[in-house]
Amino acid sequence: MRSEDFPHDIQPYLVPGPEGRLIYRCLGCGGEFGIETLLYICPDCRSVLLLHDPDFARLKKISGRMWRKIFDYRRMLNIPALNGIYRYHEFIGPIMPMDSIVWLGEGHTPVVEASSYLQELAGAKFFFKNDGQNPSASFKDRGMASALSYIKYLLEHEYVDDILAVCASTGDTSAAAALYASYLHPRVKSAVLLPHKRVTPQQLSQPLGSGAMVFEIPGVFDDCMKVVEQLSENYNVALLNSKNAWRILGQESYSYEVAQFFEYDMKNRVIIVPIGNAGNITALMSGFLKFHEIGIIEELPLIIGVQSVHANPVYRYYLEEAPEKRRYEAVHVRPSVAQAAMIGNPVSMPRVIRLVEQYNRIAGDKMVFVVEVSEQEIMDWHLIANRHGHVSCTHGGECLAGMVTAVKQGLIDASHSVVLDSTAHALKFSNFQEMYFENRFPEEYEVIPKPELINAPMLVRPADLEEYPEPGRPLAGKSLDRFIDRVSEEIASRLDLKKV
Repeated sequence: MRSEDFPHDIQPYLVPGPEGRLIYRCLGCGGEFGIETLLYICPDCRSVLLLHDPDFARLKKISGRMWRKIFDYRRMLNIPALNGIYRYHEFIGPIMPMDSIVWLGEGHTPVVEASSYLQELAGAKFFFKNDGQNPSASFKDRGMASALSYIKYLLEHEYVDDILAVCASTGDTSAAAALYASYLHPRVKSAVLLPHKRVTPQQLSQPLGSGAMVFEIPGVFDDCMKVVEQLSENYNVALLNSKNAWRILGQESYSYEVAQFFEYDMKNRVIIVPIGNAGNITALMSGFLKFHEIGIIEELPLIIGVQSVHANPVYRYYLEEAPEKRRYEAVHVRPSVAQAAMIGNPVSMPRVIRLVEQYNRIAGDKMVFVVEVSEQEIMDWHLIANRHGHVSCTHGGECLAGMVTAVKQGLIDASHSVVLDSTAHALKFSNFQEMYFENRFPEEYEVIPKPELINAPMLVRPADLEEYPEPGRPLAGKSLDRFIDRVSEEIASRLDLKKV
C-alpha cells in the first residue's frame, strides 16, 4: 500500500527520518559516552553499557493511541527498512537513516496458539512465538540487524574503516553474526569462536556457509567469551555478543511485536524466555518499560526467565528474596540440551539486576521471576510440543517446562495467557532428538528417554518377496504388482486397518 493512500493524520509519521541522539550509559558509574566509536564496556569502571535516548520523553508528544495506529499502519507498507524490527524505529534506533538499515527478513515471527490438547497437558493457555523463522533460524537475528545496521551507519559516516566482527557462540549467535556480516562484505568480515564439539553440526555449518573464519577452542562458551573479550579490548575488532548494547536494542523488538500481536493489551499476559547470556530477558524488560512509559501499553506483563539446573546462576541469585542479601556468583556449567543457555557467567547480569528492580518498582509488584527446570523436563516437553503441531527447539522446550513449573508454583493461573519464546528452529537441535530416540544420551546430561516418546522409522521388507526395487533397478509387471500388494498388506496390518 502506498503511503499517500493512508489517512492524512498518519502520513507524516509513516516513514521516519533520523532524529534525536543516542548515547552509551554505564550501569556502574553512570558515565555517558558518544556512539561514534565502537564501545562495549565503560572506559572508566569497565561495567556494561546500555544505549540511552536522552530525549526519550519527546515521544510522549504523540499519544499512546496514535503510536498504536502508526505501528499498525506501518505494517501495511512495502518499505524493506520498515518491514523488520525498524517498524519501531523511534524505539529501536531513532538516529538511523532508512538507507543504513540492514533487513534480511528478520522480525515479525508468528505467534501460534498451542493445540487445545497440549494446553490441557501443560495446564495453561499459551502460545509459541516461533523465532526460529528468522533468516538464520534464531532470535539472534533481531540483535544482529541492529548491530550491523549501526556498523553500516558508522562505515557510511566514515567513523570507522573496514570492520572485522567477532563473537563467541554456542551456535546461534555465530550463525546470525556470520550471515549479517556477509551481507556487508567486503567492508565487514567475521570470525567466530565456538567451544570444540559443543555445537550441533547444523549450527556449525551456518557460519562456515556464510564465509566466516571459524575457530574452535577447548572448554565451554564462557571460555570462548573470555577470549573474545580479550580480543575486543586489545585489537581493532567489533564485538557482536550481547555485551554489545546494540544487540540488546534490536532484541527489544520481540516485546514490541508481542504487544502489537495482542493489540497492545498486556493485562494478564505472561512472557517466558530462556536465560543464557541474559540479553533476551534484558531486552524484554527494557522494551516493555519503554512502551509502558510512552503509554502504548497500559500494564506490564509478567516475565519469567527459565534456567536449567546445569546452568543456573540467575536462578540462584534470585533464590534470596531480600535484595540486600543477594550475592551473584558464576557457576560451572554442565552439558545441556539447551545449548544456547549453557552459560555460567552471563555478561548481561548487571543489566538484569538493574532492570528487574526498575520493572518491579514501576509495576508496583513483583513481576519478574526465574524458575529452574531439569534437563529431563526440557527434552520431554520439547518432544511433546512437537508431537502436537509445533516447531519448538530445545529452548522452546525449556520455556514450556518452565511454564509447567510456574503453574505448579502458582505464578500462572487460568486468568493468564502465556507467550513462550521458541528461540530457534527445531532442526538446529535434531541431534538431541536422535539421541533421545536412540537412547544414547551421555550420563552427564541426566536424560533418560521415556518409551512413550521414542519414535523410529520401521523398515517394511516382506520376507516372502524374492525381488525388491533398487535405485537404477526398478521393478515392473507382476514383480512390481506383487511388491506393492505385499508392502501395502504389511503396512495395513501394522496400522490395524480394515478393508473397505
